[in-house]
Amino acid sequence: MQRLVQVAVDDGVAIVRLHDPPSNQISVPMASMLASVATEVATRADVGAVVIAGSDRTFSTGGDLDVMASQSAASMRDVLLAVGGAVATVEAIPKVVIAAVEGFCLGGGCELALAADFRFAGSGARLGQPEIRFGMIPGAGATQRLPRLVGRARAKDLIYSGRSVRAAEALDMGLVDRVVDRGTACEVAVEAARGYARTSPEAIAAAKAAIHAEGVDLDARLAQERELLCALFDSGAPQRAMRAFLDERTGS
Repeated sequence: MQRLVQVAVDDGVAIVRLHDPPSNQISVPMASMLASVATEVATRADVGAVVIAGSDRTFSTGGDLDVMASQSAASMRDVLLAVGGAVATVEAIPKVVIAAVEGFCLGGGCELALAADFRFAGSGARLGQPEIRFGMIPGAGATQRLPRLVGRARAKDLIYSGRSVRAAEALDMGLVDRVVDRGTACEVAVEAARGYARTSPEAIAAAKAAIHAEGVDLDARLAQERELLCALFDSGAPQRAMRAFLDERTGS
């Protein structure tokens, strides 16, 4: 099996790259591998900061609709626990984490980016939570993390409409922290990460823990998010919406 998540360490920075071309869809195997890599880099003494990237064309388009369209509520819960667990493990890394976003960053891919401390986007990036278009809601943390970044009203607009935003608009609303030339997001993120890696790791870990302390009830809210989405799957509506979209795309 190909290595779905690749990691390389250079000058104190771990570059964690999603690798399932062309869309870097976050499957359960990828989520499991991502959680393992995140745990590894969190404890490596030679890693002071982390950059998470996809390819130059796509960060990640999230879940695989072909797979999700056949999920029951019970099997979907297992998927959400795997993907949401991986995202939470990334968020818990006690080091500075930067998401380097190029191309599409949608659904679970956007939720992964939300778990980073910072998001650097190439000028051609598009970010969004399209789940509502398929009768769903985000299930890996966006209902909780997105409002904290952009405010409740903007988060509601993005989640209720399912629209994606270009890098410039994402910067304006606070969804990303920097917009750079197309194709340079990873390079710029690594350079910034090197600066953070040279600071006190103990102080960074303490500062991150203190800042995140406001989310002490986050686990309960994330569990509620998962259960609400699974209840939708019990109705069968998301599966029908995804199948209709897939049939239209293939012309069948």
